[in-house]
Amino acid sequence: MSDTAKRRIFTMLDADGDGVITRDEYLARVQRAAAACDRDLHHPLVAVARTAHEEVFRQMDSDQDGGVTFEEYRTWAGHDAFEESCRPALGSLFDLADQDGDGHLTRAEFTRLRAATGNTADGAAAAFTALDRDGNGTVDRDTYLAAIHDFLTTGHSPMTDAYPGTHHDPQELAAR
Repeated sequence: MSDTAKRRIFTMLDADGDGVITRDEYLARVQRAAAACDRDLHHPLVAVARTAHEEVFRQMDSDQDGGVTFEEYRTWAGHDAFEESCRPALGSLFDLADQDGDGHLTRAEFTRLRAATGNTADGAAAAFTALDRDGNGTVDRDTYLAAIHDFLTTGHSPMTDAYPGTHHDPQELAAR
């Protein structure tokens, strides 16, 4: 994964822009997603999401000082980290958004989730369209997680490439 892609994700996770992702800042993603998806903070799916995100933060914070710098994130991010901890954490957010538990998100569910996790509504709409390849009006869990995996490991996915104004550096384009 290129540093450009890692920087983009790090910047999204560093909500206050101070160059460090704190535990509270990172776990707030779960609270925002729960609120956006009309899930009570005591709902079992929220507890699963919180636990999964706590594990991701524990792994990212290699020096265990309560903050993740870009260097820590850069060293941690990649295929193994995705499979070990990001897939469960991101899957838990998908499950929060999946109101009927059928393993698919509608456009509205998808947009709420993406907006709650730091994406624009326009970008979420474009990403949904890119992932709904069969045009059935839903995106399944595996397709969603594969698109995030692709971006985290290669810098590209149908979802992120659909975001308006996304520009890629030459290193990212060569990795396509």
